[in-house]
Parts: sequence; C-alpha cells; structure tokens
Amino acid sequence: MPLEVLLAKPETPEADRLRAAAVPLLTAAPSELVRQECMALLTSGQCMLGALREFGTVHCAVGLHRDDVGGSVRPLLSLFTISWQETNVAPRAVTAARAVTAAGGHTRIAFEEVPCGPVVLSETTVRCAAESGLPQHPVLQVHAHLPHPDCKRLAVFTVSALSGARREEYRAVLRGIVGTVRFEDPLGVAS
Repeated sequence: MPLEVLLAKPETPEADRLRAAAVPLLTAAPSELVRQECMALLTSGQCMLGALREFGTVHCAVGLHRDDVGGSVRPLLSLFTISWQETNVAPRAVTAARAVTAAGGHTRIAFEEVPCGPVVLSETTVRCAAESGLPQHPVLQVHAHLPHPDCKRLAVFTVSALSGARREEYRAVLRGIVGTVRFEDPLGVAS
C-alpha cells in the first residue's frame, strides 16, 4: 500500500482506502481485545512510517511477529527500510563515518567491513511529533550506512521497532541483512 495511504489524514479518500484494507484483518480477529491490539499496532506502525518518510525511504517491509525471547505473548511490530542519501564525493569509509557523526543522536556506533565494503552501524531513538496526533512511543532505529561504490550516495538500511528491549536481536538481524548486500545488478544493468 502506498505510504501516503498508510499516513492518511482522517476524512480523506486515502483514509477510506486504509479502512477498506484493514476491514478483513480486523474482521478476522478472534476477539475484541485482539481487534483493539491490531488497531493499536497499526497506529504504532503509522508513527514509525511518519518518522521514516522524512529520510528518503524507497523500500519498506513491515514485520509483525511473536516475541519469542522472554516468553511474552505480545506481538512485536518492526519495519525494515532502505533509503538513499546523496553524499559529497569522498572515500567510502569516510562517507560512512560522516553519516553518523554529521547527524546528532547516533549511539552504539560500530564500523565494520562487509562483502560490499565499509558499513557503519548505529542506533537512534525518535518520537512522533506531538502535533501528528500519533502515539508518543519511543521508536528504536538501528541503522546500517553503506556507501555506494560510486562514492556519490549512501544506502541506509534501518530496522525500526517499538521494542527497545530487543535491540540486540534487531541489530543482529540488520547485520545479517547487510552481509548479503551487493551493489551489482544481478541482471547486469548498471546500478
């Protein structure tokens, strides 16, 4: 579903499309409590998407999964996004380091080498703007900054989640994804 539909303002055609898409999910819920939890998770997802849209997100995957660590039955919501950022031409390791030092708020910064080149992993925590009307839950974002070989742009892979308690697990997932990245088109078309 297009991002603008998921972030639709009330009483708009996009909001109507979002409601229509959610009806089968909510109707299939086994109880009113589960239905309310699903609606709360959708709202939380809107908060995360609103925060990410501002960063040039080009791809997004939504995860809704059981918390299999610690025995909690509450489902966890996460987002995986890929964004592109233009950069000044510089060596790739310098570009990766600048990405987390230029923008404030990055913590747990780690430089690594992966098959596609240098990567910097970091974390931030964001909240939706108060005027957005969305919940003010803190959103954990684990980032991987991967400079493209052309040294003119940077791919930013981000896992965002409401569960800061699972930061190590999300960081491990992102590290695994980054290990598979190649800046080559498998069909031979220039990237």
